[in-house]
Amino acid sequence: MSSTYQLIATSTFGLEAVVSRELKQLGFEDLKVEDGRVYFQGDSSAICKANLWLRSANRVLIEVGKFEAIDFGELFDQTEAIDWSEWLQKDSAFPVRGKSVRSQLHSVPHCQSIVKKAIVSQLGKKYQTEWLEETGAEYPIEVAIRKDQVSLTIDTSGDSLHRRGYRKLAGPSPIKETLAAGLIQLSYWNRERVLIDPFCGSGTIPVEAALIGRNIAPGKFRSFQSENWSQIPANLWKEAREEAISLELPNLEEPIIGTDLDDSVLSLARYHAEQAGVSDEIHFQQKAFSEFTTKRYYGCMICNPPYGERSGELEAAESIYENMGRIFPDLETWSIYVLTSYKQFESLCNRKADRRRKLYNGRIECTYYQYYGPRPPRRKNNENQQEDVQTTDDPAS
Repeated sequence: MSSTYQLIATSTFGLEAVVSRELKQLGFEDLKVEDGRVYFQGDSSAICKANLWLRSANRVLIEVGKFEAIDFGELFDQTEAIDWSEWLQKDSAFPVRGKSVRSQLHSVPHCQSIVKKAIVSQLGKKYQTEWLEETGAEYPIEVAIRKDQVSLTIDTSGDSLHRRGYRKLAGPSPIKETLAAGLIQLSYWNRERVLIDPFCGSGTIPVEAALIGRNIAPGKFRSFQSENWSQIPANLWKEAREEAISLELPNLEEPIIGTDLDDSVLSLARYHAEQAGVSDEIHFQQKAFSEFTTKRYYGCMICNPPYGERSGELEAAESIYENMGRIFPDLETWSIYVLTSYKQFESLCNRKADRRRKLYNGRIECTYYQYYGPRPPRRKNNENQQEDVQTTDDPAS
């Protein structure tokens, strides 16, 4: 089997640049970015590292075939031509899911069926059998067709990477962990600065910030589909996990603060922080946003306030945005980041953002409004050299 694979980190639209930067920080080069996908190459250990460490990606896929097909005959023949026995044993389970965008092969169920039949045909010839048990390890396969270009991949992650494992209890309208991590990485926050989320809900943004600040691998608390595969030795997963633990940093220098009006969701937030091992880093408090005050300087506010999408909630959301217009002028040294789908946000807030980025919270199209505060004063590091804690560059342009 080839020692180097074509890998794909999938992402929510708008977070491709963040995922690309994460991959570069992990040591991967020659990246290719497309809508919702970042291509990179790596060996078996790269599969372990990417799954353990990617914070804003949804899945890590292995691309086993790529070709053009405009009819089902072409789809069958080219799928069958791939040597699937490199990955699939005689008893391997291989469910097939699919999607098609602006392609002549637009019937996803038919595409899934054709790909399944082609793989069965190829493996049947390879193993000289007319029946595949599919009782062994699972290799989820996806057929993705875009503008008649077919990509056949195997999913190494299993559950989406947003399922970290620490959030076992969900509050109302939770933001996905991957999106929360993306919001933080698009900000100027770092472990030397205060972070406040005044609409923290069940705590996803504060917990993800604490994991980033402590350099705790987001995949530490879960398992992955490819851990069951014979192609990836168990010792590689063991070494990757041991290395991740060795790279964890000590407690944060500045606090992370999460507040919310609903005390019941704060109990969920505290539980999730405990499950993630970062409860010492976060202070949760019941407080209405209209009562927000702080004496701290050069902090970051990152939040996902109510959008007013549901019936009867619009007035409350608009009241929050109007309060932001009243409170933000008192935070002139802060950097502020707000994710919302409300189109007239800047008008109600009475302040134009320095930058706007389109992101999707699930299926909801949102804008990430970014307000940049001034550069914090220089501080001295342990070697008595001066250093900045904020750059002038966009965190993920």
